[in-house]
Amino acid sequence: MTKFSKVQSASVLGINAYVVDVECNLATGRIPRYVTVGLPEGAVRESKERVLTAIRNTGYKYPGNKIVVNLAPADVKKEGSAFDLPIAVGILAAAGYVDQDRLSDYVILGELSLDGRCRKVKGIISIAISIKNSPIRGIILSAENAKEAAVVEGLEVISVADLKEAVDFLNGQLEPEPVQIDQKKLFHQNSIYKADFSEVKGQENVKRSMEVAAAGAHNALMIGPPGSGKTMLARRIPTILPGLTLDEALETTKIHSVSGNLNSKRGIIATRPFRSPHHTISDAALIGGGRIPKPGEVSLSHNGVLFLDELPEFKKNVLEVMRQPLEDGEVTISRAKSTLSYPATFMLIAAMNPCPCGYATDPNHNCSCTTSQIQRYISKISGPLLDRIDIHIEVPAVDFAELSSKDSGEKSQAIRKRVEKARQLQQKRFKKEEGIYANAHMDNRLIKKYCEITDSGEKLLQIALEKLGLSARAYNKILKVSRTIADLAGLEKIRNEHISEAIQYRSLDRKLWLYE
Repeated sequence: MTKFSKVQSASVLGINAYVVDVECNLATGRIPRYVTVGLPEGAVRESKERVLTAIRNTGYKYPGNKIVVNLAPADVKKEGSAFDLPIAVGILAAAGYVDQDRLSDYVILGELSLDGRCRKVKGIISIAISIKNSPIRGIILSAENAKEAAVVEGLEVISVADLKEAVDFLNGQLEPEPVQIDQKKLFHQNSIYKADFSEVKGQENVKRSMEVAAAGAHNALMIGPPGSGKTMLARRIPTILPGLTLDEALETTKIHSVSGNLNSKRGIIATRPFRSPHHTISDAALIGGGRIPKPGEVSLSHNGVLFLDELPEFKKNVLEVMRQPLEDGEVTISRAKSTLSYPATFMLIAAMNPCPCGYATDPNHNCSCTTSQIQRYISKISGPLLDRIDIHIEVPAVDFAELSSKDSGEKSQAIRKRVEKARQLQQKRFKKEEGIYANAHMDNRLIKKYCEITDSGEKLLQIALEKLGLSARAYNKILKVSRTIADLAGLEKIRNEHISEAIQYRSLDRKLWLYE
């Protein structure tokens, strides 16, 4: 005699999810065995002892049969502990402890502890989004994951504390209230930044350059001595970027959920991400990967800011792998049996000292570096990477008068309003251009089309390239940044003063010329 059940669960591939049928078959008259098929990996293979112990400790009699658990589709690898609860429910359903009438209405997810308690798992919001428009009615999962799933409207979210509560619900013996949240209220609560630009003393010229960078989504490099406020400035850049839309917030939340970095109390990420990896990071941790590929720092920065402090200290191969996401806005990770893509559209903000000792531009400290040492230090940053950075700005040491000043600077909210107006102009300008929403993404064709300058402006650029020693790569960068400065001023035409300001944002080019 054979007993069979089918439970619906789900798994994540990349940042998207798909439904997995957990089929359980109990065959009598055989030697007791437990077999899992369907390409189970790591935690799925280990689920046997967790599931069987949880069944016993919850008070159910473990069936002494040959148990075969199939995870379909069988040709896709299954990873993670989320299949514990559906496998346990499937075994109990096949053994007659669970009424199977409601099994087709719900996706079941959760890791089980040995005493049967249900724990949180990764990727819940991706799964909830994927089943929202399917015939599936709802989702059964742990209380820790309930808020995250409830962010997706139109889905019945059933929170269970343990295996017994899940069984009782499916048998109609327990009818908990579905978890509901006010999406707009939660989004508003989570969209408040703790930092503010008004907290930065002095550095008005640098603040202006960061406003320009935010307005055009330009990558930027800050060059200054230790203690000049580079990190403080970088951490406040997300506060002046346009607010996240709901679609952007959901996509960002999916990435952090899949990677296991989502705070279960927040439910949704409603502020622009800010990631600041240490310079000892590996290329796999930065770009993503591993035996079972997971998002790296560039993807966790999606829709936000990736800050690389002490840029020349990063390994060269680590910096070089960033070229693809900076160019394409996504990361592709290839393995023998699969290829995954993660979104990675971010602003790169980098910082570095002007020399190995750090004090070349600090009037209060003597620099002990030779010209050749400084050249070697700066040359650690490759040309191809510099080609993707539009703004270089010097960050001088802050003097005592500015540090001790009681005056507070301009608030992030006021700066953000100007940035949002400039972005709206760009969105209108590029509405017919696929995949382009800001000036930083313009190619040569679009630069020629939208960055027309007068003869006097052309003469000014020529002087800059010839007299100031700016490199050839600086030409298009200056035009793009000039376009953004004009947008901030609400002007259609680029004026000479916009070009002059943009020229000031090519500090590293001038430094290379000075040290030759």
